[in-house]
Amino acid sequence: MTLKNKYYSTKWLTVLLASAVVGFLAGFTGLLLKQLTEHFEQLFFAQSQQRSYLLVFFPVFGLSLIFFLRKQLFKNKENKGIREVLDATLSKKKLSLYKIPSHFINGFITVIFGGSTGIEVSTVVSTAAIGGLIARKEHFLKKYQNEWMGAAIAAGITVLFHSPLAGLFFSYENILKRRSKIITATHLVAVAVAWGLLWVVDEPPLFATHLQAWKYEALPYFLLLAGIAALYGVYLTRSVLLVKNFFPMGHKPYGNVLICAALLTVFLWFFPELYGDGYHAIKDQLAAPSPMTAWVLINVVLLIFLKPLLAAITLRGGGDGGVFAPSIFAGAFLGLLVANLANTYAGAALIPTNFMVLGIALVLSASLHAPFTAVFLVCGLFGDYSLWIPLMILAPITRWMSSRLYPYTVYNIHLKSVKIK
Repeated sequence: MTLKNKYYSTKWLTVLLASAVVGFLAGFTGLLLKQLTEHFEQLFFAQSQQRSYLLVFFPVFGLSLIFFLRKQLFKNKENKGIREVLDATLSKKKLSLYKIPSHFINGFITVIFGGSTGIEVSTVVSTAAIGGLIARKEHFLKKYQNEWMGAAIAAGITVLFHSPLAGLFFSYENILKRRSKIITATHLVAVAVAWGLLWVVDEPPLFATHLQAWKYEALPYFLLLAGIAALYGVYLTRSVLLVKNFFPMGHKPYGNVLICAALLTVFLWFFPELYGDGYHAIKDQLAAPSPMTAWVLINVVLLIFLKPLLAAITLRGGGDGGVFAPSIFAGAFLGLLVANLANTYAGAALIPTNFMVLGIALVLSASLHAPFTAVFLVCGLFGDYSLWIPLMILAPITRWMSSRLYPYTVYNIHLKSVKIK
């Protein structure tokens, strides 16, 4: 073996070993944040339902704690979510290491105390910082910083949604948006290690259920849901951006925290389904669907339209999060609404659970502009691939319709220097 061949063999061996380390650290971080958040969110939510006065205390305490941690511990810098990762990949700047504990802790506190968002963005940024850390260790690895960040993010998404393909596609569709040998190698190894970690701990899918086979008679309603989801994706994006960036919430920083906490309390009091990521409400519907009375239909409509607004209020108050959880929550209830309206008023025989799955994927595709991420993410969430054929057809269509109506997402709009009108 020539000296040159030895060098390249050693280089690739180092890359593969580093990718395995990235996959384990990012996967373990995502798994730890997921399990801790699920446990304490369930515990605190149950307590708030038994002792309603806690709904007054939880949002104030959670957002206040984040505010003071940022002031005293995290360099007085606010978290900007996935925007920070995109900025780092474009400018080749390093993500500060404090982003790992900052997003981990703030995301955890936000959700367990009722902030109406999820830990997905916290996982993305903290794992991206882990990937960036690897690039600091060896001189020749520094030029692959973006590749390590993407691989770490892919591993984190794999763990959160029980889907390696969702992790790979999310990194490609939303973060790096390119392919190369080094990207393929780092991502495949990191995702394989993260997937192996899930296998070792026997972590089940979040909404594990058995879906019924879809029927061709449902296709017109699938298309109807795709059109509605495209419109809703634009509504979600625009409402989050407008509330988060322009809605006046007080001139003094801590006053802003108190105002946002008060608004959270009011909405959570009347709509407890909006507490935290809202996944508990989806699980309740899957376990015991509510009869579709007129009041239940009105309540579902209100939940769908309020979720993005409450997520934006949470973010405006300093909470950590993004549009992943609101899209999953709203998509599930949007699909449920369409199926039940069609069954009640059009005599259709649609399967509500199937429409909840479709709704999640289509709203994610519309809001993230990432159709293949949405398809494999929702299949991983439910642990079932029965609907992958209509999903693979409808998700790109929904993304196309949504992007034609509004070409930006909450993650890329700042890159275009667009002023929202």
